[in-house]
Amino acid sequence: MDKLPKCEANYVPLSPTNFLKRAAASYADRTSIIYEGTRFTWRQTYDRCRRLASSLRSLNVVKNNVVSVLAPNVPAMYEMHFAVPMAGAVLNTINTRLDAKNIATILRHSEAKIFFVDYQLVPQARDALRLLTSSTSMINNMPLVIVIDDIDTPTGTRLGELEYEDLIRKGNPTFVPIEAGDEWDPIALNYTSGTTSSPKGVVYSHRGAYLSTLSLILGWEMGSHPVYLWTLPMFHCNGWTFTWGVAARGGTNVCLRNTTAYDINRSIALHGVTHMCCAPIVFNILLDAKPTERRHILSPVEILTGGAPPPAPLLEKIESLGFHVTHAYGLTEATGPALVCEWQAQWNDLPKEDQARIKARQGISILTLAEVDVKDLKTMKSVPKDGKTMGEIVLRGSSIMKGYLKDTEATAKAFKNGWFLTGDVGVVHPDGYLEIKDRSKDVIISGGENISSVEVESVLYRHPKVLEAAVVAMPHLRWGESPCAFVALKNGGGGISETDIISYCRKNMPHFMVPKKVEFLKELPKTSTGKVQKFELRALAKTFTVVERDQSSSPPNSSQLGDGDQQIMALSRL
Repeated sequence: MDKLPKCEANYVPLSPTNFLKRAAASYADRTSIIYEGTRFTWRQTYDRCRRLASSLRSLNVVKNNVVSVLAPNVPAMYEMHFAVPMAGAVLNTINTRLDAKNIATILRHSEAKIFFVDYQLVPQARDALRLLTSSTSMINNMPLVIVIDDIDTPTGTRLGELEYEDLIRKGNPTFVPIEAGDEWDPIALNYTSGTTSSPKGVVYSHRGAYLSTLSLILGWEMGSHPVYLWTLPMFHCNGWTFTWGVAARGGTNVCLRNTTAYDINRSIALHGVTHMCCAPIVFNILLDAKPTERRHILSPVEILTGGAPPPAPLLEKIESLGFHVTHAYGLTEATGPALVCEWQAQWNDLPKEDQARIKARQGISILTLAEVDVKDLKTMKSVPKDGKTMGEIVLRGSSIMKGYLKDTEATAKAFKNGWFLTGDVGVVHPDGYLEIKDRSKDVIISGGENISSVEVESVLYRHPKVLEAAVVAMPHLRWGESPCAFVALKNGGGGISETDIISYCRKNMPHFMVPKKVEFLKELPKTSTGKVQKFELRALAKTFTVVERDQSSSPPNSSQLGDGDQQIMALSRL
């Protein structure tokens, strides 16, 4: 039997781009995208994607070239998830909250051939491009810039000679999409951290993206024709693969430029939204909505949430509004969600508080992941399923990344004995459900945004009066966690205040990373070998109350997130 042939009829490389072709054929006249006054059908979306793919080819985009995009959740961002790989290229979606320095770092590292920029983000992009042109090595390797004007209200904002809709109009509607020659070919490039000079570029394969997409639409029981509201940024793990997943189910994408309580509730009521993804921060946005911003939800809306585990009381409150929450865990390297807290019928009889506590667990592996475990990395033995013994969460499966772009050393460290090491510490409960207990790399999750404590510390150490610095997570009623800095000053540090340190940080790092509190100590607690004892600092940070001094120094605490501070939804290590 092993000599039976493999041919074009029985072997077709797996790729999520095929979901669009099927949607156009099976649901041609069904609405694919709604964006304010704009509506497209699946036939039109397929046509637009083919046109864009052909235009990219005419711009000399070839196999494995990187096409970067800096944009919120608008139709163009959605279309590029199909059009870019249909042109044989690799899609790189950039976090819209990054500053010019970090955007420039990603463009340089990825060697982007094309750079699409939303008209509202032109200032950030222009500053990033200036930084690139200051490097002699980049003068002849600058990306071609294309502005995405708003479909409904074109502004004519120009950063380059081309505009997105120009490419659509000029493209060939009969263009035959370039299929993946090998399902292991790259389809997307996502960065785990754009806030460092050496970001990690995670490379996804067509196969991994396809399998992850199937897992999530099955595990979430996403039936035919869902109406999906884009409250999750598409730049996060390609929208946790739901960019492709909605097409697979012939659903409708409701795009939102800004995630506000008013827009969310209005969209749910107006379009009959059935599904949405978000970090727990969106729960607070909805709960804090003004009476004029609220709408009565007639049918339950399914929410898939990830990030810092939502507190049980918060889950109870959000579900009382008409939402049904499913908790997931994942990371960029796993192509988004890798674990989902799949609900068991017997839990329905438990008190609401106990149900919420179980929902906060990370759960079991998605369907197409080969295996997940919690191991003692010294012995690579599985920890007991007692809900107490901690070890590192490890994964195996085709949806795991290909590796880190241009970083063989980091790639080698991430894989060990046939497993991918997540860097997260957890336990396994007797029922087989996993729960994270700590983060081995001290990642702080604030409003779904991952903040590396090491990166914040490196900035603090550059302050001329700072002798020692350590940053840990501090509880925050709205954002789940926020950075708390412990600082020891040189020579007593007379005249330096908490406000001075925070102002310094604001000038030297993205605002979402700025510590919300600075505590001065004579010296940091250390072990006999000189290592800072962060567990003592975490315990102290838990006793602090956050006082927001300046709305611009932290995520907004009104019922909305504005244009200039797009909210971040992420999984535990995104």
